Amino acid sequence: MTSLLTNTSAMTALQTLTQTNKNMAVTQNRISTGYRVATASDNAAYWSIATTMRSDNKALSTVQDALGLGAAQVDIAYTAMESAKDIIDEIKVKLVAAKQPSVDKTKIQSEIDQLQDQLVGIASAAVFSGSNWLSVDSSAAGWNAIQKVVSSFSRTGSGTIKIGTIDVDLTKTALFDANATGAGLLDAGQALTADGGLQDTVTPVAGDGSGTPASVTLFTDVDTDGVTLDENDAIKFDLVFNGEATTITIDKRTVDAALGSSDGVVADSTDMASVVALALQNAGFDTTSDVTVAADGSGGVAITHVSDATDATLAVLNSATSDNGNFFGVSDIDISNATDAQLDAYIAGLDAMAANVTTAASDLGAVKSRIDLQKDFVDSLMDAIDRGIGQLVDADMNEESTRLQALQVQQQLGIQALSIANANSQNILALFR
Repeated sequence: MTSLLTNTSAMTALQTLTQTNKNMAVTQNRISTGYRVATASDNAAYWSIATTMRSDNKALSTVQDALGLGAAQVDIAYTAMESAKDIIDEIKVKLVAAKQPSVDKTKIQSEIDQLQDQLVGIASAAVFSGSNWLSVDSSAAGWNAIQKVVSSFSRTGSGTIKIGTIDVDLTKTALFDANATGAGLLDAGQALTADGGLQDTVTPVAGDGSGTPASVTLFTDVDTDGVTLDENDAIKFDLVFNGEATTITIDKRTVDAALGSSDGVVADSTDMASVVALALQNAGFDTTSDVTVAADGSGGVAITHVSDATDATLAVLNSATSDNGNFFGVSDIDISNATDAQLDAYIAGLDAMAANVTTAASDLGAVKSRIDLQKDFVDSLMDAIDRGIGQLVDADMNEESTRLQALQVQQQLGIQALSIANANSQNILALFR
C-alpha cells in the first residue's frame, strides 16, 4: 500500500542515513584525536586502565629525575673519595720516608700538614645540592645516617603504591664527622664501652731464672661482661717481648677466625685466650716457643714467657680500643718528634684507613652502577607502559581511514535513497492531475 501520510521508505532511508552519520562522526573523531578510546564513554574499562597507567608513567618520570640527582651525588662523593685515597697514600709515603735515619722530620711534617689540610678540603668540597656525604655532623638536628635515592614506583594488584629506594649509609662513607662522639673513616674512634678489662702492665715483668717465667695479664673481666666486636671495632696493644715492642691488633675477623664463629662475640676468658693467641700468631709470635696464652682462672687472660731467664721480659703497653678501627685521626698525625714505634703505628693506622676508604669507594661505585642500571630499566619500563596504553586506546589509522571512505560512500547512497523515497510521493500526486 502506498500512503501519502506515512512514507515508510523515507523513514527507513532517514534512519540508515542518521546511523551512517553517527558512525562517520565517531570515525572522524578517532582520526582527529588518534584515540580509539578518548573518553570514558568510549570504553570505561580501557579508559580507566589507561588513565591510571598514564598517571603512573608521570610518577616514573619523577623517579628518573630522582635517579639523576642520586647519580650526581654519588659521582661527587666517589670522585672526592678517590682523591682522598691518593692523599692518604701520599701521607703514607712521607711517613715511610721519615723512617730513614737523619731525615729532618720537621720538614716532612710541614708537607704532611698540607696534605692533612687537603684531605679536609676535599671532604668539605664534596657537596651537591647542599648535601655532603663525606664531611658530616651526626649531632646536627634532623641528622639521618641513611640517605635514600628514590629508585622505583610500583602499584600492586590491590592498588597499593610502593616507592623503592637505594640506601646509602653515611657511617660507611663519611671521612670526617664534626660530632665529638662520632667518627668518620679518617677520624679517631671512640673507646669501646665493654673491653673485657683491657689493661697495661706498669713495668716490664722478668723471669727469675728459677722456674718462674714472666707473665702479664691483659684482660681481667671477660667472664663478667664478655666482648663483642662488630665489623669496625678493634682492640690493640703493644706486646713488649724481651724489650722489643710489637703492635697486636684484634678485630672481628680475628675473633671469628679464632672461634669459628661469625658474630664477633667473645663469651668468656677461655674464648679470649684463643683470640689473643691467634692475634699473637698473626703478628709473628710462636705461641709454643715464645709465649703461651691461657685463661688465668679469674676472668682474665695471661700471656706467659716460655723462658724464665731474668732477661726474658714481657710487658703490655699502649692498650686501646676503637669503635671504627682507628686509634688516631689522620689530622692527629705529628711526626716532629716521633719514635720509630710511633711511625710504625702511624703507617699501620694509615694503611687501615686507606683500606676503609677503598671499601667505601667500592661501595659508592656499586651504588652508582646500580643507579645507572635502574635508570635504564625505568626508561624501558616507561616505553613498555606507553606501548601497553597504545594497545588499549590508540586508533588504527589504516583501519579508520578505510572505514571513513566506506562511510562516505554509504552517506552518499543514503542521501540518494532518501531523495528517491521522497520522490515517490511526488509521482502519486501526478495521478490526480
